[in-house]
Amino acid sequence: MTTTRIVERSRLRELAELGQSIWYDNIRRALLDSGELEALRDTGVMGVTSNPSIFEKAMGGSADYDNAIAALAAERKSVEEIYETLAIEDIQRTADLFRSVYDETGGADGYVSLEVSPILAHDTERTVREARRLWAALDRPNVMIKVPATPAGIPAIETLIRAGINVNVTLLFARQAYEAVAEAYIKGLEARLADGADIGSVASVASFFVSRVDTAVDEQLDAAGVATLKGKIAIANSKVVYDRSRQIYGSGRWQRLASAGARVQRLLWASTGTKNPEYPDTLYVDQLIGPGTVNTVPPATLNAFLDHGRAAVTLATSVDEAKTLLAELAKRGVDLDAITQQLLDAGVANFAKAFEALMRSVGAKRDRLQADWQPMRATLGPYQDTIDGALAELRDACIMQRIWQHDHTVWKPDPGEITNRLGWLHAPENMSEHVGRLRRFVDDVRAAGYTRALLLGMGGSSLAPEGFFEIFGSATTGYPALIIIDTTDPDMIRDRSAGLDPARTLFIVATKSGGTVETLSAFKYFYNQVADAVGRERAGEHFVAITDPGSGLQDLAERFEFRDTFLNDPNIGGRYSALSLFGLVPAALVGVDVERLLERALTAACNAESANCPVAGDNRAGRLGVMIGELAKAGRDKLTIVTSPALTSFGDWVEQLIAESTGKDDTGILPVVGEPLGSPEVYGDDRVFVQLRLSEDADQDNTLTALANAGHPVISLELTDPYDVGGQFFLWEMATAVAGARIGIQPFDQPNVEAAKLLARKMVAEYLESGTLPPGESVLPDADALRAFLEQAKAGDYVALQAYVNRTDDAHAALAELRTTIRDRLRLATTIGYGPRFLHSTGQLHKGDVGNGLFVQLTSDALDDLPIPDEAGAAASTLSFGVLKAAQALGDANALRERGRRVIRFDLGTDVVGGLRRLRGAALA
Repeated sequence: MTTTRIVERSRLRELAELGQSIWYDNIRRALLDSGELEALRDTGVMGVTSNPSIFEKAMGGSADYDNAIAALAAERKSVEEIYETLAIEDIQRTADLFRSVYDETGGADGYVSLEVSPILAHDTERTVREARRLWAALDRPNVMIKVPATPAGIPAIETLIRAGINVNVTLLFARQAYEAVAEAYIKGLEARLADGADIGSVASVASFFVSRVDTAVDEQLDAAGVATLKGKIAIANSKVVYDRSRQIYGSGRWQRLASAGARVQRLLWASTGTKNPEYPDTLYVDQLIGPGTVNTVPPATLNAFLDHGRAAVTLATSVDEAKTLLAELAKRGVDLDAITQQLLDAGVANFAKAFEALMRSVGAKRDRLQADWQPMRATLGPYQDTIDGALAELRDACIMQRIWQHDHTVWKPDPGEITNRLGWLHAPENMSEHVGRLRRFVDDVRAAGYTRALLLGMGGSSLAPEGFFEIFGSATTGYPALIIIDTTDPDMIRDRSAGLDPARTLFIVATKSGGTVETLSAFKYFYNQVADAVGRERAGEHFVAITDPGSGLQDLAERFEFRDTFLNDPNIGGRYSALSLFGLVPAALVGVDVERLLERALTAACNAESANCPVAGDNRAGRLGVMIGELAKAGRDKLTIVTSPALTSFGDWVEQLIAESTGKDDTGILPVVGEPLGSPEVYGDDRVFVQLRLSEDADQDNTLTALANAGHPVISLELTDPYDVGGQFFLWEMATAVAGARIGIQPFDQPNVEAAKLLARKMVAEYLESGTLPPGESVLPDADALRAFLEQAKAGDYVALQAYVNRTDDAHAALAELRTTIRDRLRLATTIGYGPRFLHSTGQLHKGDVGNGLFVQLTSDALDDLPIPDEAGAAASTLSFGVLKAAQALGDANALRERGRRVIRFDLGTDVVGGLRRLRGAALA
């Protein structure tokens, strides 16, 4: 924590005065080394909890432990021995740090927990032996050993309490389980008292999980069509348990123990991060405040509570109402007992899986250290000192920390379109709660016999899904093939949907706003096809919506009875939505292991945490962002992305992220993707090359080495396997946020995007009124015209080929030849964008940057136009896709000219390939 939180620190003190302690659900060595954990303690955090997943991300995803792992590996320690040595050191250091809290509170707080191996969850005797061993090894009075509340764990708890070992009982979901735990605790104290031992020095907490209950219950409520109980059951369940706790610890039986010095086993609220974007982010803190309790919160929830939480006793209120809600749930046919049992079973399995992942992660890190493998390398030449200085500034200004705290002043004084656009920071964690739902959804779709999925979306709604299919789709069998419709070109729509069987096709309608014209036009067109094939009454079964809560698409989905609707976190912008439902629903459909993908993303998020210093640590997102930003400020603003062939589509996603985020306020970083690598002499001195390569792919290494030797900055990011793209999505999102701060822009808005849309709508209105579009300024593919246009170019410019044409293989090859020719002749960066798709990616930069682009707009006539129905389910049409595409091209050209951009427009007619080849001949002349 930093001084930016001084004003809010009193909130934790207020909670303490109300009898509730806040513990921090996170631990890693960098938190200790950096002093951040000490600052959290001073803020009012009164304890710490850990789990295998936290350690796995920290040990495997950062350099925190590298030296220690290397030293232990040199001693020939096993993977298990390496992990335990490191974990015990961290727990001991944390316990020592919080010993003052323990002493000041008389042993009530100041604890840190370490978990017994989850693989022992069903073995009482081994759990007891393991707990005794860890307790002795830790040798601190203010540690707790975590034991799960399984049938085998309950007797272990009693035995450990009798032995004087502090216990954090974990994975509690149900009142009955809580009562069994409280009974085991009390019996353990009674036995210890009978032994003549001191019972006042033994402490325990009962960790009762909250948000997971709502996640599971809400899904069944959705299936039952009962919205009134959503988001209320987890809190009601907790209030009833708290009420029962007060009864237990107010009994005469307990008073006899209390008179001998016994401590109440406090309820600890766990899993208190809000997973549903429709619920307040402090819901499970604000509503669970009461004396004699603990709330262990993850970093995001702590920051949210410090910013806008409310400190007031809420637990003891409305207990009767809580009981009524649980009774109503049962009347609705939702079995809470069955759900909580499933949650316990899943929790034990997930903890065991996390422990196994931890062992694999430590083993992999050991092997990589021994092989000197580096996931990121950079050759920066004369820019190294500048980058080092900027990294120091990043550290000194606490930029990484402030980003995680949602501090808008990192970018601008005004919080508008910043504080409500940072949900991507928490997407990897929050989306983990949706994995089960996604699996059930995909199983249902496959069982229904769907063989294809057509995604109707633009920009952020389509680029990540396209990447998932192209990277993973070919390796999966038995899953629908994914087709992307992100165009208004009628020939392309027809080509991509050719041979489609509407009866066996699922349509994913994806738009954040719910009003994207291209997406809704495609929906109306394909809905009519489906209705004709299967009947209006069954057409809705073939459609799925992904949108923000309250959008027009949500209403549309209800009206047309879509198969399912996925409501995304509205605090995530489109281009930052790859790891949200916009990316993960299509990913799951094509067979991607979403859980595995999110694990990689969580590791990358851990690497990007503020505790991992970009100077002393290996915060790769911070380092990449600084390099991109500082090199752009030095004139190296053409970010040239070079990928392994299997990762080509990932470059298209990066293109939108960088262009739309940085191209504004008369500045910008131009992403260059898909441009073939050339020799050093074909490049100007405005380039920086970033390579994304799979470990086994060394094909481009020699060329990049030659470019580095010629003085061009080269950065290399290496992926061990395709699933590392999960981490790359997060890394690039954070790096873009950091780069934006370095170049002085805020990376979450898109102030110029609407310009082309407004003009396109104006063109459409004129068409509807007069029956024709304005002619626009265009020429035939004339050699002299292109040559004269390109002669305007100067050093530092770029040439953007804006192709409003059908993307056939031949047309794309001809465009690629044209761009390479222009690049080699002029030594300028070149880009290709297909319209109107690029309007949702690079269009913002084209109109918002410094104005150094030369725009070659290429239009074509449709071979066979397609009507856009005025309404889904109706035959009437007053507009076609061909007219809409032409209006969009005209609108974009006019918007560019209004911004003073250099534009030339070539009409290729129906001979797209021939026209492109003639233009290439002009470029060669």
